Amino acid sequence: MGKSYKIAVIPGDGTGPEVIREGIKALNAASAKFDFKLDLREYDFGGERYKKTGEVLPPSAVEELKKFDAIYLGAIGHPDVKPGILEKGILLTLRFALDQYVNLRPVKLYPGVWTPLKDKGPEDIDFVVVRENTEGLYTGTGGVMKKDTPDEVAVQTSVNTRKGVERCLRFAFEITKKRNKKNTLTLCGKTNVLTFAFDLWERAFHQIGQKDYANIKRDYAHVDATCMWMVKNPEWFDVIVTDNMFGDIITDLGAMIQGGMGIAAGGNLNPEGVSMFEPIGGSAPKYTGQNVINPLAAICAGQMMMDILGETKAAAAIEKAVMKVTSEKLKSLSAGKMGYSTTQVGDMVAEFV
Repeated sequence: MGKSYKIAVIPGDGTGPEVIREGIKALNAASAKFDFKLDLREYDFGGERYKKTGEVLPPSAVEELKKFDAIYLGAIGHPDVKPGILEKGILLTLRFALDQYVNLRPVKLYPGVWTPLKDKGPEDIDFVVVRENTEGLYTGTGGVMKKDTPDEVAVQTSVNTRKGVERCLRFAFEITKKRNKKNTLTLCGKTNVLTFAFDLWERAFHQIGQKDYANIKRDYAHVDATCMWMVKNPEWFDVIVTDNMFGDIITDLGAMIQGGMGIAAGGNLNPEGVSMFEPIGGSAPKYTGQNVINPLAAICAGQMMMDILGETKAAAAIEKAVMKVTSEKLKSLSAGKMGYSTTQVGDMVAEFV
């Protein structure tokens, strides 16, 4: 038996446990084929635990999770819990505490998957978004004064440090180099309005590129132009790097042009520590227990996890199996319209692996 990986599994809320179950099928098939071991430990963090205990994360959670090689997450969000409590208390807490400073989002159209973009196919939609994941507007810096009065003031500050910006940019340059496709890195920003924050981003972008990545072409696009071109000419992009807020927005647009939330997966990465992988879609509580939800995004998140952990052959086999399912089997990516149950889709991917 080859290498062993300790994986913390957080199935989460709603349909999260259902899609994670199918993702684990694919991972187990890959581990058996490529001779490595998965040591999985499940955690019950989520809405049901919060309802019972009033606790979002136990005090020991972060230190315990630091001992794992990766975290595999289903979904967070419970209809009986006020929005924001679980998302901030689990997702943002783990991202910040584990210093997962890169959000990595492949935007790739698989064969057989419908896209709303006319005359575009898999050869046109294949790029990656690198989003800074621990700074910007998401730090919670700011405050409110004179609340609920006519003079109320609300201030939220975007925090951008040279260290945070530079490590995100370096990761993006490395991903561009590794992909070795167009060898083009596009900085997405708003230099004409956000002149302080994106002056830092732009200077660091060119300084790092000139010094250490001379073979990588550097491009720049305002965020509004980026959104337009993602729809009109997605084939222009190779790798996009951007800040936390703009990255949050354009990756959801990316999910739509690659076929929807049913196929979109992402990684919250700390290249020097513990990373967390998840499907982009929410917990979809209205489909809970019906065995109709699409598990492919969770399976693709597991595929990303294997790739980042260095099991590149296993990752390639899972992706190839997903492509076979999308091109030969599924009628749709939508819940209840796939032509197969959640369980059957997971079984097919595992079989093709």
